[in-house]
Amino acid sequence: MTLTFTLDPVVDPALRDGILELWADATNAGGAIGFVPPVTADDIRPALAEQLAAVADGGSRLLVGRDGDGAVAATAFLTHNTHRLQLHWIWAYTVMVHPRHQGKGYGRALMAAAEEAARSIEGIDAIRLGCRGGYGLEHFYAACGYKEVGRVPGAIRVAPGDDRDDITMLLPLR
Repeated sequence: MTLTFTLDPVVDPALRDGILELWADATNAGGAIGFVPPVTADDIRPALAEQLAAVADGGSRLLVGRDGDGAVAATAFLTHNTHRLQLHWIWAYTVMVHPRHQGKGYGRALMAAAEEAARSIEGIDAIRLGCRGGYGLEHFYAACGYKEVGRVPGAIRVAPGDDRDDITMLLPLR
């Protein structure tokens, strides 16, 4: 079974709830997606509302992957820069695959779909993303063609005494 990706889907309550469930489940399974487990959908709801507001305003694009049952299985938000000297690249945020689909190649499929989506946006030359150190995520992104271009040691505090590196990865598109 493969995922079906949609760029800029209609955001209705069912999609919003599907993303909330994905985000909570992925975080609670140990995913590094802006929160530390345990979390509930209510914990994540304000962050998702901000990201969906950016989609509604045109500052971000939403990429959703659905599994064979139509459930939200993967997401990435592609966010435009607002600085006039950085309009030629975008950020990938909230990149996640549901834990029930881990190990099926869906993460690589999501990153390939994000690359394809970014290539379809006029004037975009690269994708940047940040990831939390301590999980080996930089190795996954490197396998998807990204290059580590920056690292700030201990910039992410997940708990007292547990600081992680903030790693910046870049995928040139041209």
